[in-house]
Amino acid sequence: MKITVLGGGGFRVPMLYGALLGRASGLGLDELVLYDISSERLARIANVLRGQAQESDGILPFRCTTRLDEALEGADFVFCAIRVGELESRVIDERVPMDDGVVGQETTGPGGICFALRTVPVMVELAEAVARYAPRAWFVNFTNPAGLVTEAIQDILGRRVVGICDSPTALCRRVARALGRAPESLWFDYFGLNHLGWLRAVRDGERDLLPDLLADAERLESFEEGRLFGADWLRSIGMIPNEYLYFYYHAADTVAAARSSRQSRGEFLLEQQRAFYAAEDRGPEAALRAWHATRREREARYMEEARLAAGLGGRDDDEVDAGGYEGEAIAVVEAITHNQGRVLIVNTANSSSLPFLDADAVVEVPCIVGSAGVVPTAVGSVPGHARSLIETIKDIERTAIDAALSGSRDGAVRAIAMHPLVPSVNIARRILDGYIDKHSQLRQTFR
Repeated sequence: MKITVLGGGGFRVPMLYGALLGRASGLGLDELVLYDISSERLARIANVLRGQAQESDGILPFRCTTRLDEALEGADFVFCAIRVGELESRVIDERVPMDDGVVGQETTGPGGICFALRTVPVMVELAEAVARYAPRAWFVNFTNPAGLVTEAIQDILGRRVVGICDSPTALCRRVARALGRAPESLWFDYFGLNHLGWLRAVRDGERDLLPDLLADAERLESFEEGRLFGADWLRSIGMIPNEYLYFYYHAADTVAAARSSRQSRGEFLLEQQRAFYAAEDRGPEAALRAWHATRREREARYMEEARLAAGLGGRDDDEVDAGGYEGEAIAVVEAITHNQGRVLIVNTANSSSLPFLDADAVVEVPCIVGSAGVVPTAVGSVPGHARSLIETIKDIERTAIDAALSGSRDGAVRAIAMHPLVPSVNIARRILDGYIDKHSQLRQTFR
């Protein structure tokens, strides 16, 4: 088996490599290729991977390349985790809307739309290259905004593309721990879009355990989402939202907290990763130590703006040390390779899972994953406020995709103005103008 990683010089690639080290034999993985447009970033990450291999005594050879055709040729799985414009662009995505009192977040609100406007054209080119050089490959997408990007390349790769996010599984894992149950013994009735989902039931084969959890404030507030949203609000909606819904339910609080902070999330990551990538090469062991230290600091400050707005402290150690998207990606590979028929929450075409959306709309729901592909389970009707928000955001996603591919300035304004977090059309126009002024790529697209 050959796995290719697009964005192979990315900071999180060692998480994926570390997870693969112990599973390569079982998967029949004999070729791992890291592709990136930056040979310098590839070299730095390659040293970290060598340090991991030495530390674990594992055997998983890999090679690096800046040639896309060479990376893709004959791949069985293609993992994609790129950031168009790198972290410098994320800082702009976050800061521009904040100047107008609007939530600045990389995947939610105007920031997510701007991210999509830059990313979709590049992802379409990559998908076309995959179709040319590895037509039978499964494309596992981590590139944000994950659901939107997955939908944008469906026309090229069909049902062989699946979007990955670790947020839903992490929520389910935390809820299971609060219930004192093993996650694999429960059915999690989760539905929505990427970074816009709700857990509405947790079944053990006999009954729904969620009502009892919602009634127990102490257990609810033993995990991140319970503390973030508060027991009263969770009881009032009768569900547990994905953590990214904090930006919708507490938009003004988040803006106030972000404005009072010394750095945005993007600014923190930019400063941190510049230092990591620029560090002197002192060999694999030193590179691995530096990576571990940088990652721990990074994870400790995840969703910091929301926690500040909620008046919470730092993350629990077990959450800082928990795995991320790499576990979800390998679960998909194992399920397809071994035809496991495993239930995973991923981003895929709706079919009829959410009956109020069309069949091609990419949704984030529990799916049966095996060698035949990814089959979404039936979710059925959902509470009215969730349905309304899902329909609105799906329309915005599609408007953003069309604008990105056509270069329509009117379409880009429309996508931003329709977003529930944006209070007026004039503010939407100012935000887009701010993005175009600061992003050279957008100036070329929307001139």
